[in-house]
Amino acid sequence: MPVLKKCFKNENHALEIFEKELKANLPELQKHGLFFSFTTDPMLPETIKLTTISVAICVENKIPVKILTKTSDFFIPVSEDYHGMCMYKVIWGEIMHDTDLCGSELYYEFGEDLWYDIRDYVSIGFTLTGYDDLEPNASTNAERIESMQKLHEAGFKTWASIEPVIDFEKSLQMIKEAFTYCDLYKIGLQSGRKYDKKLVSQFVKDVTFYIRAFKIYFKDSLLKEAGINRWELPNNCVGRDWNIFDN
Repeated sequence: MPVLKKCFKNENHALEIFEKELKANLPELQKHGLFFSFTTDPMLPETIKLTTISVAICVENKIPVKILTKTSDFFIPVSEDYHGMCMYKVIWGEIMHDTDLCGSELYYEFGEDLWYDIRDYVSIGFTLTGYDDLEPNASTNAERIESMQKLHEAGFKTWASIEPVIDFEKSLQMIKEAFTYCDLYKIGLQSGRKYDKKLVSQFVKDVTFYIRAFKIYFKDSLLKEAGINRWELPNNCVGRDWNIFDN
C-alpha cells in the first residue's frame, strides 16, 4: 500500500514541495522531463490524485512527462471539450477545470497555461511481461494493451516496458500484440539472472525483424549479454536519450 512519506505534513504540503523543487530546476526538467515512477505505480487509486495534479503542474510549466503503469482502468474515453485542449478529461474522465480538480481533499490553482494540449507533454507506458499470474493485483496484460490502443488512437505517445524479460517467447508475443499502438519499446533483462547468449542474440534479431516502423531501445545490459554492439542494430533502434515527443 503506497503511503505519503513522513517528511510531508499532508498531500497539499507534498505538492508545495514538488512545485518548489520543480521550479528550482525548471530548465533541466523542461529539457529532460520527469518520469512517474519506478518506486510506485502512479495510476493506482491511492496515487492517481497526486499524480494527476503533479502532471498538470508539469504541463503548465512545459515539462514533458513519462508515466509507467500496470493499471488500465484509469482510461475513460469521452468526447473532447475546449477544442481538444482539455485532454485530462480523455485520460481520467474528469474535467480538470481550474481549482476544482480532484475533489475537496486536494487543492491547486492553475493559471490559463494549463490548457495546453497535453498530448504534446504526456506519454503513457505500460509494463508488459506476459505473465498475469505473477502480477495478481495488476490489470492483465491484455487490458493494458487495450488501454494503450485507446490512448494511441486519442493521439498520445505510448510506449511499452518489456522488462524484465522472463521468457523470450512471451515477451515477443507482447511486442507483437502491442504492435501499431506502441511508439517505443524499452526492453531489458531480469537483473541477476543468467541467460543463454545465443537465445538473447536470437531474441534481438527476432524483435528487430518484426518491429521496423517503430522505435526500440535495448538496454545496454541486454546487448552485452547478446554480444551485440549498438551500432550494429537497425536504424529504428535508439539510445536511452531518444525523445519520444520529438517524433
